[in-house]
Order: sequence, then C-alpha cells, then structure tokens
Amino acid sequence: MTTPSPPSIAFARSQPGSPPTSLAPPLPLERLRLPDELDGRVGVNRAGPDVVCQLAASNDLQAVQAWLAEFHDSPQTLRNYRKEAERLLLWALMERGKPLSSLTREDCLLYETFLVDPQPRERWCGQKAPRFSSRWRPFLGPLNPASRKVAMLIVNSLFSYLVKAGYLAGNPLALARRRNRNQQSLRQVERFLEHDQWQTLLATVEELPRDEERDRQHHARAKYLFALLYLLGPRVSEVANHTMSSFTQIRGRWWWRVIGKGRKEAQVPVNQDMLHALRDYRRFYGLSPMPAPDDATPLVLNLKGTGGIGDNMIYRIIKELVAKAANRLEADDPYQAEKLRRASTHWFRHTSITHQADAGIEIQFLQRNARHARIDTTGLYLHAEEKEWHETMERHRLKE
Repeated sequence: MTTPSPPSIAFARSQPGSPPTSLAPPLPLERLRLPDELDGRVGVNRAGPDVVCQLAASNDLQAVQAWLAEFHDSPQTLRNYRKEAERLLLWALMERGKPLSSLTREDCLLYETFLVDPQPRERWCGQKAPRFSSRWRPFLGPLNPASRKVAMLIVNSLFSYLVKAGYLAGNPLALARRRNRNQQSLRQVERFLEHDQWQTLLATVEELPRDEERDRQHHARAKYLFALLYLLGPRVSEVANHTMSSFTQIRGRWWWRVIGKGRKEAQVPVNQDMLHALRDYRRFYGLSPMPAPDDATPLVLNLKGTGGIGDNMIYRIIKELVAKAANRLEADDPYQAEKLRRASTHWFRHTSITHQADAGIEIQFLQRNARHARIDTTGLYLHAEEKEWHETMERHRLKE
C-alpha cells in the first residue's frame, strides 16, 4: 500500500505573476509542493552565479527549512520562527503570486499592512487547530502592534541569514523602518543608560582613588562588577548566587553558565573584554588567571577576598557609583544627571541588551543572551531607529 503524497498548493491566476484568485486555504510548510514558477529557483532576488551559496538549497522552501534547522536546539524559538516564515511564504505565494525570493521592499511593506487585518478572513484566520487539520489557518486573527513588530523582526532575520548564506542578493527589509511601538516599549525606554552616560560611569570607576589597599580593592571590584553587569547582562541575584566555576570552557570558547529565573539553565558567550576583566580580577586576589571547573570562589568577593557579597551590597555599590557619575554630569546636563541617579542594578541589564541591539547583534542572539522566553520581550530593547527618526525632524524648520 502506498502512502499518498501531500497535496500541492493550488492557485488560479488570470495571468502569470498575478495574485491567485482561488480561496483555497493555505497549507503548513510540511505539506507545500510548489509549482516550478513559484518555487524561487529563478527568483529575481536570488544571488548571482558568481556568489557561492553556503546552503544545499535550490528553492525557497529548502532555504527556509535550512534557516529553521539552525534553531533545532530551541523548540520554542523554532516554533515562533517557523510560524512567521510560514506566514510570509504563504502570503507571497497566495496574495502576491510571487516566490519568496522575488519579494521587494514594497512587498514587505504591504505585508506589514496585511498583518494588521489578514484578508480574506476565511482563507487566513481560524480557531486554533492541529497543523494537519483542514481547519488549520496561519492566523487566529489580526496581530496587535507588538506582535507585528516581532513578526517583522523575525522576517528580517530570515532575509539577513539568506543574504549571508549567499542565497539572496539583498535583504528587502534592510531599508524598511519599524514604526509601530506599543506602550510597554515606550516605558522601557527610560530604564537603560545612553552610551555617553555609560562612558561617564566607566570614567568614574577608572578615576576611583587607589592610594590605600582598601581603595585598590574597591576599584578592582567595581571595575570587574561593571564588566559582569554590562557584558553578561545578568540579574543581580545571579551575580550574588553564582561561583567562579560558572565560567566554563567548551571547545576552546568560554561561556558563562547561569541558573536564572525559574531555575532555568542557560549559557552566555564570554567575549575577550569579559575574559580580560575576569583575569585581572582573579590576579588581584592571587588566584589563577582562569577558574577550574570546581572553583567554589564566589563570583564577586568582599573587599578582603574572603567571601562573597549579596544582592543588597551589589545594589549599594552600584548606587554609590551612579551617584558619583551623576555629579560629574550635573553642571553640563542636569537632566541626564538626574536620570543617571535613578539607575539601579537592573538598569545595567537593560543597558547591556539595548547596547547589544544598537551594535547590530541579531535578534535571535539577543534573545539567547537575554535569556528571554518570548522574542517579543527582546523586541522591546530595539531603540536604534529613534535617533534616525529624531534627526529627520531637523529638516522641519520654523524658518527656511
């Protein structure tokens, strides 16, 4: 007995390249079988013959599946990314009559509009149902602003990956500005430090007195603590409750293994700046440059180096230093000085993630560094386009 092959996606078009007119419901990725003219083999945005593609993918569906395979070790992320890639691919095929690899920037902006209210509803929206049920639909209904923003972030990540892999010539979303923001993201803006405020903090730490032994101990701890909070983005309880053995080397690379919120285990990459800070701090107390797997030394020591410090002490250290830094800003910028005084240890975590986003670290790595269960939480840290938005208003002058 032979197993029937999955049904193909069926279209009815008035002419080649025009949107399909059939209201046949879309199928999940696993059941798609695309006609040659829509599978992307000759998509207009495919990379040229002089570019070596790093993927064993000859069509769009295979390329999307290769991207999704990167997240095989994170089931929740895989489900979120599959959902958004699937929606875009189906929309391109069924509403634009195009393969994914032929989408333009204008198409992507139309897709953002489509997410506000997917139409026709009977084709795109329905109650939750198993993926292989005839009742399955890509959407439950219209997406709210936060969900639309996350959807476009994931789509942008997909396009960026395919460009880097040599499958696409360019990212059609690269110039598209993400405009929608929900109220939570507006509140979040106030809880991170700007780059110049952060540099003021670093200068304050660097200029701490080092005349007496206790001063030198305080300086060494403050410098190391700032590196921990900024480069690893931990919660203060994680700093207080971990030991040096949480730094571990795997295949020649150093990671920080952390048991975080909800007792979930995760790991965060340790870059060269963090390694230097760790080595300097350990050498100050006469320890080996790097910890052994069984090193029970507290992650942050008291000034004498005889034991660890708790959440409250870390909070007090940070508040003292931000107050000193705020005093440096007071004369020139009292507004920024006041904001700096409000900063607490958790602001450092927000600052770390925000500055990573500003540096162009991709959303999937941001989510893993921040250890967020939901990618829309990570999306709240993306503020970079606000600077560009504000600068464009300088062209709107009172007098010409």
